[in-house]
Amino acid sequence: YAKKILRVKTTNFRGDYPGTGRIGYVFLVGGKLEHWVLSVKASESAELAVQQTERWINELAPEVVITEQLDQSSHKGTLTKELVAAIAKVAEDRYLNNIVIPHVQQFSNKYEEAEELAKLYPDILPWVPKKPRIWESEPRNMIYFEALVLAHEIVSDEKPVASLG
Repeated sequence: YAKKILRVKTTNFRGDYPGTGRIGYVFLVGGKLEHWVLSVKASESAELAVQQTERWINELAPEVVITEQLDQSSHKGTLTKELVAAIAKVAEDRYLNNIVIPHVQQFSNKYEEAEELAKLYPDILPWVPKKPRIWESEPRNMIYFEALVLAHEIVSDEKPVASLG
């Protein structure tokens, strides 16, 4: 696998209302998680997502960018699909290897998945979110784990995360 991998993830809540989402990344070097960051502002439009992704690429100089494959059956909103497409285009325009893969849910919920990923990448353990009550919003930190699961699939020679628990 490549030595420097940037996995960018975008999430929008409450449909396509700008400002209700976030874009984040995890950055792996040699299979080791080195850095993770999120931006709320960048999730407001494709233009802002492009600007932020370009800054991250300039700063981190990845060899590979991973984006999520979203097809017609995806429940993601229009804005989220536009953001993902814009991020992938930045990678392609920079002649970076853009790997597009679908996320396959391997656990009964994403909080269990986050706990298992933290066992494999212990530096991110303090950011493992607790499952919110039904009326609470999804924790901000969840974006790191949604990004990390796809990056892990690319860098790992091991079995999928679900089979490690």
